[in-house]
Amino acid sequence: MTRDGTSAKDAEFSAWMTARQPALLRTAYLLTGDHHSAEDLVQTTLAKVYLSWDKVRKREVVDGYARRILVNENNSIWRRAWKKREVTSDQVPEQRGVRDRYDEGQSSALWDHVQTLPRKQRAVIVLRYYEELSEAETAEVLGISVGTVKSQASRALATLRQDAARHLEMSGEEER
Repeated sequence: MTRDGTSAKDAEFSAWMTARQPALLRTAYLLTGDHHSAEDLVQTTLAKVYLSWDKVRKREVVDGYARRILVNENNSIWRRAWKKREVTSDQVPEQRGVRDRYDEGQSSALWDHVQTLPRKQRAVIVLRYYEELSEAETAEVLGISVGTVKSQASRALATLRQDAARHLEMSGEEER
């Protein structure tokens, strides 16, 4: 027990959580495209990491374990069922012009396009190019083969290139 009555486990977890929560939140936002869903996803992830803290901290694989939970929870059947009950709208919420609090000043136009990708492709793009994981690390986090990581990344990048070309063509037509 520490002076404030918490266990050493709680103190270690709290220190890890304080250091890693912002990065987990950014990754969750990039996976979900929604602030509230990202926060829910991170809370679920932190709860699961805490429950397994004694196991994972000894092997020093906490960050990878947390990322894997984040991705798996995002892809879970429960979340998909919940998403199907959401009502879609042609109206964009009144957030235009508001700086994304996870964006850190970077342009969100690219991430708007990334959000249109299928879940698996989006997860590969976020882990490979945002989290800067290797193909092998991405495969391990997602529980897929390295070949699948390569093919999903290739398809996603091809889609993003097509979207960018279409966007540029449309911008050029508007200027005329």
